[in-house]
Amino acid sequence: MSILANRETKVLIQGITGREGSHHTELMLQYGTKVVGGTSPGKGGQKVHGIPVFNTVWEAVEETGAEASIIFVPPRFALEALYEAVEAGLRLIICITEGIPVLEMMHAIRKIKILYPDTVLIGPNCPGLINPGECNLGIMPGNVFKPGNVGIISRSGTLTYQIAYNMVEAGIGQSTVIGVGGDPFIGTRFVDLIKMFNEDPKTEALCIIGEIGGTDEEEAAQYIKENVDKPVVAYIAGQTSPPGKRMGHAGAIISGSSGTAQSKIEAFKEAGVEVAKAPYEAAYILKNMLRKSLFSL
Repeated sequence: MSILANRETKVLIQGITGREGSHHTELMLQYGTKVVGGTSPGKGGQKVHGIPVFNTVWEAVEETGAEASIIFVPPRFALEALYEAVEAGLRLIICITEGIPVLEMMHAIRKIKILYPDTVLIGPNCPGLINPGECNLGIMPGNVFKPGNVGIISRSGTLTYQIAYNMVEAGIGQSTVIGVGGDPFIGTRFVDLIKMFNEDPKTEALCIIGEIGGTDEEEAAQYIKENVDKPVVAYIAGQTSPPGKRMGHAGAIISGSSGTAQSKIEAFKEAGVEVAKAPYEAAYILKNMLRKSLFSL
């Protein structure tokens, strides 16, 4: 079992005729993802890598039965694309686009949660998700991952790849890997996904990759403390970042005493979550956790 998507999930690419949309569509197809259509206004009737292009999401869903969408649309058009996907009834939407104005995204997320509560939005400004060996919905390098039993939730794309690579070297695979995005306002947060992984029988342990800024990690730690029995390891990026300075992601900014690496680390430790001091340590902590879990059966 995988969460959110699997090899049978029918995927639509919004912005398929653009450079990034076309390039990553090809990579997703090579990985085995079931891409059934794409959209690009005014270019309906064309094909990209053998995939039919439609003018609207409504038309594409009606013709292909698409269930999920990946948005590769430029920032100024991305919200229109997002609303179009939601209104067409797609249950899973992954917004890769970076640079959407924060205030506009905040209003969009609030509107979607109220009017379409069953819709799962990943992103924006995210690498998507991958179920190793099944499907790749986004821009993650498929060769880094392998099938296994550890779920990864991350705010950082490159750290996800690094830690997954270290895990594979240690003989550990992944059930589902999700990059939630680095913006201050995102559709799906750590707590939402931890709930899903906690209910997934294939996922035996969790790896959470956080960073400075916001309080998502502290809230995740509290939820883990109260609800999760599976082994969890965490890594927090930005431990040496100066207060008040944005570091990389738009959401990685410390305000006052909240959102610091130390506050997040302390919250996880209080919840019984072991925190890696360096990215490569997460894999070895997980390996020991899974070994202990196996012997306790």
